[in-house]
Amino acid sequence: MKKSSIVLISIIGFFVLMIGLPKNPFSSKEALFIIEKGEGSKIIALNLEEDGMIWWTHLFRAYVLVRDTSDKLQAGTYRVSSSMSIFTIAEKFAAGDVAKETITIPEGFTAEQIWGRLQVLPGYGKAADLAALKEFEGMLFPDTYQIPYGLPLDKVIEMMIDNFWKKNEGLDTTRQVIVMASLLEKELRTKEDKEIASGILWKRIKIGMPLQVDVDMWTYQNTGLPAKPICNPGLDSIEAALYPKESPYWYYLSTPDGKTIFSKTLEEHNIARAKYLK
Repeated sequence: MKKSSIVLISIIGFFVLMIGLPKNPFSSKEALFIIEKGEGSKIIALNLEEDGMIWWTHLFRAYVLVRDTSDKLQAGTYRVSSSMSIFTIAEKFAAGDVAKETITIPEGFTAEQIWGRLQVLPGYGKAADLAALKEFEGMLFPDTYQIPYGLPLDKVIEMMIDNFWKKNEGLDTTRQVIVMASLLEKELRTKEDKEIASGILWKRIKIGMPLQVDVDMWTYQNTGLPAKPICNPGLDSIEAALYPKESPYWYYLSTPDGKTIFSKTLEEHNIARAKYLK
């Protein structure tokens, strides 16, 4: 074999090794790396080198050129590390494998509380975002979501509403039902208690008696249901609102330890109040 061929093979081998060898294989640190819309492989490679993620700009550009992915690197926010090889980073960009944040929305969270959770993601702290969320109060289904960085808020809302319809498929989820479910979510803990309380509240509505639920003072001065949900209820509360349990009770209260005391008459209710809510 000619000396020049050996040198060429050695050079190629060296570059292949550098492409496959992470700059810092033992690093456990990840960083967010942003590719802006319209940025090409040159700028991307320069930024990667500047951030200490790759050996050399030319190595990255050579790899994406050979792989024919130089024009397929997608804009977005990514999690990258110097422990990743050049081809791992490049393939991540080509696949659009953007960074995601795990956001858990507990049952009973309000739009404002959801807004607070979303603020771990950049760009979701505006007052207009809160207003947009409040518009869909009651249908922002409580669950755990994987939300990509840079996903517009309207798409996040769409994700939650789609989940609402998926989880409540086949249920008659009218506006009134969701409003009732939101009251039950905030008032009671167990599904059984919610079902009994639901029966009480629907009976009160039927005879024009104020609901008088502590979580919404409006219900003390007015009859019927509030105009809007007061939170985003979970499936148990929605089902309890849909399928109330008949009982002889007309009153209930929650003790400080979360137990629900049901009463048939106002006299019994007042005795329970004196006993449990001292």
